[in-house]
Amino acid sequence: MFRQLIDNNTLNDWTYAALAAAAFMLLLLALRWLVLHYLKRVAKSTETVIDDFLLDVLSATRVLLVTAIGLYLGSHFLTLPASLEKWVDRIFIIALILQVGFWASRGLIFWLRNHFAQGEEVDQGARTMTLSLLSFLGRVVVWVLVLLSMLDNLGINVTALVASLGIGGIAIALAAQNILGDLFASLTIAIDKPFVIGDFIILGSEMGTVEHVGLKTTRLRSLSGEQIIMSNNDLLQSRIHNYKRMDERRALFAIGVTYDTPAEKLELIPKLIEQAVTAQTDARFDRAHFKSFGAFSLDFEAVYYVRKPDYNVFMDVQQAINLQLVRSFAEHSIEFAFPTQTLHLNHSAIPGLPNRPDTQPEAATETSSLPA
Repeated sequence: MFRQLIDNNTLNDWTYAALAAAAFMLLLLALRWLVLHYLKRVAKSTETVIDDFLLDVLSATRVLLVTAIGLYLGSHFLTLPASLEKWVDRIFIIALILQVGFWASRGLIFWLRNHFAQGEEVDQGARTMTLSLLSFLGRVVVWVLVLLSMLDNLGINVTALVASLGIGGIAIALAAQNILGDLFASLTIAIDKPFVIGDFIILGSEMGTVEHVGLKTTRLRSLSGEQIIMSNNDLLQSRIHNYKRMDERRALFAIGVTYDTPAEKLELIPKLIEQAVTAQTDARFDRAHFKSFGAFSLDFEAVYYVRKPDYNVFMDVQQAINLQLVRSFAEHSIEFAFPTQTLHLNHSAIPGLPNRPDTQPEAATETSSLPA
Protein backbone atom coordinates (compact mmCIF):
# COMPACT_ATOMS: atom_id res chain seq x y z
CA MET A 1 0.00 0.00 0.00
CA PHE A 2 2.79 2.44 0.88
CA ARG A 3 4.79 1.40 -2.19
CA GLN A 4 1.80 2.24 -4.37
CA LEU A 5 1.49 5.57 -2.57
CA ILE A 6 5.11 6.42 -3.41
CA ASP A 7 5.01 5.09 -6.96
CA ASN A 8 1.72 6.79 -7.89
CA ASN A 9 2.79 10.29 -6.78
CA THR A 10 5.56 12.51 -8.02
CA LEU A 11 7.64 14.98 -6.04
CA ASN A 12 5.43 17.79 -7.28
CA ASP A 13 2.35 15.97 -5.96
CA TRP A 14 3.95 15.66 -2.51
CA THR A 15 4.97 19.31 -2.60
CA TYR A 16 1.48 20.47 -3.54
CA ALA A 17 -0.03 18.24 -0.84
CA ALA A 18 2.33 19.58 1.85
CA LEU A 19 1.75 23.21 0.82
CA ALA A 20 -2.02 22.70 0.73
CA ALA A 21 -2.03 21.04 4.14
CA ALA A 22 0.07 23.85 5.67
CA ALA A 23 -2.06 26.54 4.01
CA PHE A 24 -5.31 25.01 5.27
CA MET A 25 -3.87 24.70 8.80
CA LEU A 26 -2.79 28.35 8.86
CA LEU A 27 -6.12 29.42 7.42
CA LEU A 28 -8.10 27.48 10.02
CA LEU A 29 -5.93 28.76 12.89
CA ALA A 30 -6.38 32.34 11.69
CA LEU A 31 -10.12 31.83 11.30
CA ARG A 32 -10.33 30.35 14.83
CA TRP A 33 -8.46 33.34 16.26
CA LEU A 34 -10.65 35.86 14.44
CA VAL A 35 -13.89 34.19 15.53
CA LEU A 36 -12.80 33.94 19.16
CA HIS A 37 -11.57 37.54 19.16
CA TYR A 38 -14.91 38.72 17.75
CA LEU A 39 -16.93 36.69 20.25
CA LYS A 40 -14.88 38.04 23.16
CA ARG A 41 -15.61 41.58 22.06
CA VAL A 42 -19.31 40.86 21.60
CA ALA A 43 -19.59 39.01 24.92
CA LYS A 44 -18.30 42.03 26.84
CA SER A 45 -20.96 44.33 25.37
CA THR A 46 -24.03 42.06 25.68
CA GLU A 47 -25.89 40.44 28.55
CA THR A 48 -27.05 37.33 26.70
CA VAL A 49 -25.41 33.97 27.34
CA ILE A 50 -25.50 32.78 23.71
CA ASP A 51 -22.29 34.56 22.75
CA ASP A 52 -20.66 33.43 25.99
CA PHE A 53 -21.73 29.87 25.21
CA LEU A 54 -20.29 30.00 21.68
CA LEU A 55 -17.08 31.55 22.98
CA ASP A 56 -16.63 28.89 25.63
CA VAL A 57 -17.43 26.01 23.27
CA LEU A 58 -15.31 27.21 20.34
CA SER A 59 -12.36 27.84 22.66
CA ALA A 60 -12.30 24.06 23.14
CA THR A 61 -11.31 23.60 19.48
CA ARG A 62 -8.15 21.52 19.53
CA VAL A 63 -5.16 21.76 17.25
CA LEU A 64 -5.86 18.10 16.55
CA LEU A 65 -8.91 19.05 14.51
CA VAL A 66 -7.01 21.73 12.59
CA THR A 67 -4.23 19.27 11.81
CA ALA A 68 -6.67 16.55 10.79
CA ILE A 69 -8.57 18.87 8.42
CA GLY A 70 -5.33 20.20 6.89
CA LEU A 71 -3.90 16.73 6.29
CA TYR A 72 -7.21 15.43 4.99
CA LEU A 73 -7.56 18.25 2.46
CA GLY A 74 -3.88 17.95 1.53
CA SER A 75 -4.30 14.22 0.87
CA HIS A 76 -6.67 15.04 -1.99
CA PHE A 77 -3.67 16.28 -4.00
CA LEU A 78 -2.26 12.74 -3.86
CA THR A 79 -3.32 9.55 -5.58
CA LEU A 80 -4.10 7.20 -2.71
CA PRO A 81 -4.64 3.44 -2.84
CA ALA A 82 -8.24 2.45 -2.14
CA SER A 83 -7.42 0.80 1.18
CA LEU A 84 -5.36 3.78 2.39
CA GLU A 85 -8.02 6.25 1.25
CA LYS A 86 -10.57 4.35 3.33
CA TRP A 87 -8.39 4.62 6.44
CA VAL A 88 -7.72 8.31 5.84
CA ASP A 89 -11.48 8.92 5.78
CA ARG A 90 -11.92 6.95 8.98
CA ILE A 91 -9.14 8.77 10.80
CA PHE A 92 -10.57 12.12 9.71
CA ILE A 93 -14.04 11.18 10.98
CA ILE A 94 -12.55 9.96 14.26
CA ALA A 95 -10.83 13.32 14.67
CA LEU A 96 -14.14 15.07 14.03
CA ILE A 97 -15.91 12.84 16.58
CA LEU A 98 -13.24 13.60 19.17
CA GLN A 99 -13.61 17.31 18.55
CA VAL A 100 -17.39 17.05 18.86
CA GLY A 101 -16.80 15.32 22.20
CA PHE A 102 -14.66 18.24 23.40
CA TRP A 103 -17.31 20.71 22.26
CA ALA A 104 -20.14 18.76 23.89
CA SER A 105 -18.23 18.38 27.16
CA ARG A 106 -17.40 22.07 27.31
CA GLY A 107 -20.97 23.05 26.38
CA LEU A 108 -22.41 20.76 29.08
CA ILE A 109 -20.17 22.26 31.76
CA PHE A 110 -21.05 25.79 30.64
CA TRP A 111 -24.78 25.03 30.76
CA LEU A 112 -24.53 23.49 34.23
CA ARG A 113 -22.53 26.42 35.56
CA ASN A 114 -24.95 28.93 34.09
CA HIS A 115 -27.95 26.98 35.39
CA PHE A 116 -26.68 26.64 38.96
CA ALA A 117 -25.33 30.18 39.03
CA GLN A 118 -28.94 31.43 39.09
CA GLY A 119 -29.55 31.29 42.83
CA GLU A 120 -28.96 32.96 46.12
CA GLU A 121 -25.51 33.24 47.60
CA VAL A 122 -26.50 31.08 50.57
CA ASP A 123 -26.78 28.09 48.20
CA GLN A 124 -23.19 28.37 47.04
CA GLY A 125 -22.17 25.14 48.77
CA ALA A 126 -25.11 23.25 47.29
CA ARG A 127 -24.37 24.54 43.79
CA THR A 128 -20.71 23.58 44.05
CA MET A 129 -21.50 20.06 45.19
CA THR A 130 -24.24 19.48 42.62
CA LEU A 131 -22.18 20.97 39.80
CA SER A 132 -19.18 18.74 40.49
CA LEU A 133 -21.26 15.55 40.57
CA LEU A 134 -23.41 16.30 37.52
CA SER A 135 -20.40 17.53 35.53
CA PHE A 136 -18.56 14.29 36.17
CA LEU A 137 -21.54 12.10 35.25
CA GLY A 138 -22.32 14.22 32.19
CA ARG A 139 -18.75 13.93 30.90
CA VAL A 140 -18.87 10.18 31.41
CA VAL A 141 -22.01 9.94 29.25
CA VAL A 142 -20.56 12.20 26.54
CA TRP A 143 -17.31 10.26 26.22
CA VAL A 144 -19.07 6.89 26.27
CA LEU A 145 -21.12 8.07 23.28
CA VAL A 146 -17.95 9.37 21.61
CA LEU A 147 -16.23 6.01 22.13
CA LEU A 148 -19.18 4.09 20.69
CA SER A 149 -19.28 6.39 17.65
CA MET A 150 -15.56 5.90 17.05
CA LEU A 151 -15.90 2.11 17.29
CA ASP A 152 -18.84 2.18 14.89
CA ASN A 153 -16.79 4.24 12.45
CA LEU A 154 -14.03 1.63 12.62
CA GLY A 155 -16.49 -1.04 11.51
CA ILE A 156 -17.12 -2.70 14.87
CA ASN A 157 -20.67 -3.92 15.46
CA VAL A 158 -21.68 -1.54 18.22
CA THR A 159 -25.15 -3.07 18.60
CA ALA A 160 -23.73 -6.46 19.49
CA LEU A 161 -21.17 -4.78 21.74
CA VAL A 162 -23.82 -2.80 23.60
CA ALA A 163 -25.96 -5.94 23.99
CA SER A 164 -22.97 -7.84 25.36
CA LEU A 165 -22.17 -4.99 27.70
CA GLY A 166 -25.81 -4.94 28.81
CA ILE A 167 -25.75 -8.60 29.77
CA GLY A 168 -22.41 -8.17 31.45
CA GLY A 169 -23.63 -4.98 33.07
CA ILE A 170 -26.44 -6.87 34.82
CA ALA A 171 -23.92 -9.27 36.33
CA ILE A 172 -21.65 -6.40 37.32
CA ALA A 173 -24.58 -4.50 38.81
CA LEU A 174 -25.51 -7.48 40.97
CA ALA A 175 -21.92 -7.88 42.10
CA ALA A 176 -21.40 -4.17 42.75
CA GLN A 177 -24.84 -3.20 44.02
CA ASN A 178 -23.36 -1.49 47.09
CA ILE A 179 -21.17 0.71 44.90
CA LEU A 180 -24.09 1.50 42.60
CA GLY A 181 -26.25 2.23 45.64
CA ASP A 182 -23.69 4.78 46.82
CA LEU A 183 -23.53 6.23 43.30
CA PHE A 184 -27.28 6.78 43.12
CA ALA A 185 -27.22 8.08 46.69
CA SER A 186 -24.70 10.72 45.61
CA LEU A 187 -27.11 11.76 42.85
CA THR A 188 -29.88 12.01 45.43
CA ILE A 189 -27.68 14.21 47.61
CA ALA A 190 -26.83 16.40 44.63
CA ILE A 191 -30.45 16.85 43.56
CA ASP A 192 -32.36 16.81 46.86
CA LYS A 193 -29.63 18.65 48.84
CA PRO A 194 -30.31 17.40 52.40
CA PHE A 195 -26.98 19.02 53.22
CA VAL A 196 -24.19 20.79 51.37
CA ILE A 197 -20.49 21.34 51.86
CA GLY A 198 -19.95 23.44 54.98
CA ASP A 199 -23.07 22.28 56.85
CA PHE A 200 -22.74 20.90 60.39
CA ILE A 201 -24.76 17.68 60.62
CA ILE A 202 -25.41 14.98 63.22
CA LEU A 203 -26.14 11.35 62.27
CA GLY A 204 -26.70 9.18 65.30
CA SER A 205 -23.50 9.31 67.32
CA GLU A 206 -21.48 10.94 64.52
CA MET A 207 -21.30 14.68 63.99
CA GLY A 208 -19.14 17.04 61.99
CA THR A 209 -18.86 19.59 59.20
CA VAL A 210 -19.32 18.32 55.63
CA GLU A 211 -16.02 18.66 53.75
CA HIS A 212 -16.54 16.59 50.60
CA VAL A 213 -19.34 14.68 48.87
CA GLY A 214 -18.01 12.07 46.46
CA LEU A 215 -19.53 9.39 44.28
CA LYS A 216 -19.23 6.76 47.03
CA THR A 217 -18.50 8.48 50.32
CA THR A 218 -19.12 11.69 52.21
CA ARG A 219 -16.41 13.10 54.47
CA LEU A 220 -17.07 14.95 57.71
CA ARG A 221 -14.64 16.85 59.91
CA SER A 222 -15.54 16.09 63.53
CA LEU A 223 -15.29 18.52 66.42
CA SER A 224 -12.25 16.67 67.76
CA GLY A 225 -10.44 17.10 64.44
CA GLU A 226 -10.49 13.66 62.81
CA GLN A 227 -12.13 12.96 59.47
CA ILE A 228 -15.23 10.76 59.41
CA ILE A 229 -15.84 8.90 56.13
CA MET A 230 -19.35 7.58 55.62
CA SER A 231 -21.01 5.67 52.79
CA ASN A 232 -23.54 7.78 50.88
CA ASN A 233 -26.12 5.01 50.97
CA ASP A 234 -25.80 4.52 54.73
CA LEU A 235 -25.86 8.26 55.23
CA LEU A 236 -29.19 8.75 53.46
CA GLN A 237 -30.73 5.91 55.47
CA SER A 238 -29.99 7.80 58.70
CA ARG A 239 -31.86 10.67 60.30
CA ILE A 240 -29.85 13.79 59.56
CA HIS A 241 -29.89 16.81 61.87
CA ASN A 242 -28.67 19.80 59.87
CA TYR A 243 -27.73 22.56 62.29
CA LYS A 244 -26.42 24.91 59.60
CA ARG A 245 -29.98 25.52 58.35
CA MET A 246 -31.34 26.67 61.69
CA ASP A 247 -32.96 30.08 61.50
CA GLU A 248 -32.89 30.43 65.28
CA ARG A 249 -31.45 28.37 68.11
CA ARG A 250 -33.82 27.68 71.04
CA ALA A 251 -32.29 27.82 74.50
CA LEU A 252 -33.94 26.55 77.69
CA PHE A 253 -32.32 26.97 81.09
CA ALA A 254 -33.38 26.61 84.73
CA ILE A 255 -32.22 28.33 87.91
CA GLY A 256 -33.13 27.77 91.55
CA VAL A 257 -33.29 30.12 94.53
CA THR A 258 -33.44 29.34 98.23
CA TYR A 259 -36.69 28.57 100.03
CA ASP A 260 -36.37 31.61 102.29
CA THR A 261 -36.72 34.01 99.35
CA PRO A 262 -39.71 36.34 99.93
CA ALA A 263 -42.70 36.18 97.59
CA GLU A 264 -42.20 39.72 96.30
CA LYS A 265 -38.67 38.82 95.19
CA LEU A 266 -39.95 35.62 93.58
CA GLU A 267 -42.30 37.80 91.51
CA LEU A 268 -39.32 39.94 90.48
CA ILE A 269 -37.15 37.07 89.20
CA PRO A 270 -38.97 36.53 85.82
CA LYS A 271 -38.57 40.26 85.09
CA LEU A 272 -34.86 40.10 85.91
CA ILE A 273 -34.46 37.15 83.55
CA GLU A 274 -36.33 38.99 80.80
CA GLN A 275 -34.13 42.05 81.24
CA ALA A 276 -30.99 39.92 81.03
CA VAL A 277 -32.18 38.28 77.79
CA THR A 278 -33.47 41.42 76.06
CA ALA A 279 -30.19 43.17 76.80
CA GLN A 280 -28.53 40.85 74.24
CA THR A 281 -28.85 41.98 70.61
CA ASP A 282 -28.70 38.40 69.27
CA ALA A 283 -31.36 37.03 71.65
CA ARG A 284 -35.17 37.07 71.60
CA PHE A 285 -37.02 36.51 74.89
CA ASP A 286 -39.84 33.96 74.94
CA ARG A 287 -40.88 33.24 78.55
CA ALA A 288 -39.79 32.91 82.18
CA HIS A 289 -41.87 31.26 84.94
CA PHE A 290 -41.76 30.03 88.52
CA LYS A 291 -41.90 26.39 87.53
CA SER A 292 -41.90 24.16 90.60
CA PHE A 293 -40.91 23.51 94.18
CA GLY A 294 -37.72 21.52 94.03
CA ALA A 295 -36.10 19.30 96.65
CA PHE A 296 -33.92 22.13 97.88
CA SER A 297 -34.83 25.12 95.71
CA LEU A 298 -37.61 27.16 94.15
CA ASP A 299 -37.15 26.45 90.44
CA PHE A 300 -37.56 28.92 87.58
CA GLU A 301 -37.52 28.00 83.89
CA ALA A 302 -36.76 30.39 81.02
CA VAL A 303 -36.77 30.09 77.23
CA TYR A 304 -35.21 32.40 74.68
CA TYR A 305 -34.05 32.22 71.06
CA VAL A 306 -30.69 33.13 69.59
CA ARG A 307 -31.15 34.77 66.21
CA LYS A 308 -27.98 33.22 64.75
CA PRO A 309 -27.42 29.45 64.39
CA ASP A 310 -23.70 29.66 65.17
CA TYR A 311 -22.93 27.73 68.34
CA ASN A 312 -20.23 30.15 69.48
CA VAL A 313 -22.74 33.01 69.31
CA PHE A 314 -25.18 30.89 71.33
CA MET A 315 -22.60 30.30 74.07
CA ASP A 316 -21.58 33.96 74.13
CA VAL A 317 -25.22 34.98 74.64
CA GLN A 318 -25.76 32.38 77.36
CA GLN A 319 -22.63 33.53 79.17
CA ALA A 320 -23.70 37.18 79.04
CA ILE A 321 -27.15 36.29 80.39
CA ASN A 322 -25.68 34.25 83.24
CA LEU A 323 -23.34 37.07 84.25
CA GLN A 324 -26.17 39.58 84.15
CA LEU A 325 -28.33 37.35 86.38
CA VAL A 326 -25.52 37.01 88.91
CA ARG A 327 -25.22 40.78 89.13
CA SER A 328 -29.00 41.35 89.26
CA PHE A 329 -29.56 38.73 91.98
CA ALA A 330 -26.73 40.22 94.04
CA GLU A 331 -28.28 43.70 93.79
CA HIS A 332 -31.66 42.40 95.04
CA SER A 333 -30.18 40.05 97.70
CA ILE A 334 -31.53 36.95 96.01
CA GLU A 335 -29.53 33.80 96.75
CA PHE A 336 -29.04 30.94 94.33
CA ALA A 337 -29.90 27.57 95.81
CA PHE A 338 -27.44 24.74 96.12
CA PRO A 339 -28.10 21.10 97.08
CA THR A 340 -28.80 20.72 100.85
CA GLN A 341 -30.29 18.09 103.20
CA THR A 342 -32.18 18.83 106.44
CA LEU A 343 -32.19 16.09 109.14
CA HIS A 344 -34.86 16.19 111.92
CA LEU A 345 -33.76 14.28 115.09
CA ASN A 346 -36.36 12.98 117.63
CA HIS A 347 -34.76 12.88 121.15
CA SER A 348 -37.16 10.23 122.44
CA ALA A 349 -36.14 7.84 119.71
CA ILE A 350 -32.42 8.09 120.55
CA PRO A 351 -31.13 5.70 123.29
CA GLY A 352 -29.33 7.35 126.21
CA LEU A 353 -31.23 10.63 126.04
CA PRO A 354 -33.62 11.35 129.00
CA ASN A 355 -37.34 11.47 128.33
CA ARG A 356 -39.32 14.46 129.54
CA PRO A 357 -42.93 13.39 130.00
CA ASP A 358 -44.11 16.88 130.79
CA THR A 359 -43.21 18.13 127.36
CA GLN A 360 -43.39 16.98 123.81
CA PRO A 361 -40.30 15.23 122.38
CA GLU A 362 -37.79 17.87 121.37
CA ALA A 363 -36.90 18.02 117.71
CA ALA A 364 -33.38 19.02 116.78
CA THR A 365 -32.67 20.25 113.27
CA GLU A 366 -29.34 19.79 111.54
CA THR A 367 -28.58 21.11 108.10
CA SER A 368 -25.69 19.75 106.06
CA SER A 369 -24.55 21.06 102.71
CA LEU A 370 -23.58 18.79 99.86
CA PRO A 371 -21.48 19.96 96.94
CA ALA A 372 -23.49 20.75 93.84
